[in-house]
Amino acid sequence: MFTKAVIVLLMSLLIWAYQMTQPPPTKICGVPNGPPVTSRRIRLSDGRYLAYRERGVAKENSNYKIIIVHGFDNSKDMVLAASQELIGELGIYFLSFDRAGYGESDPNTKRSCEE
Repeated sequence: MFTKAVIVLLMSLLIWAYQMTQPPPTKICGVPNGPPVTSRRIRLSDGRYLAYRERGVAKENSNYKIIIVHGFDNSKDMVLAASQELIGELGIYFLSFDRAGYGESDPNTKRSCEE
């Protein structure tokens, strides 16, 4: 009896540990029961949405246009290490976007971590 209880407890512990290693299901912005869309997004040719953010001076009045691609631990809302005065003086326009599966951009279901 004691052996069966230990085996059941051990199996339960292993199942729980396995479940903790699995990522939670993705929540796509703008779908029912998903987070709300708060950023501007464009629709790509394959039907997914890409969220982006524009900063700096107006695109039409800018001297420099810079596209920022974030790393694995960031999003389009990352902090820029430049003052608004400097950005305005130099006439810089920044465009940053959320990579597929990050922030408010839809994941690319045709790709996986193995690729």
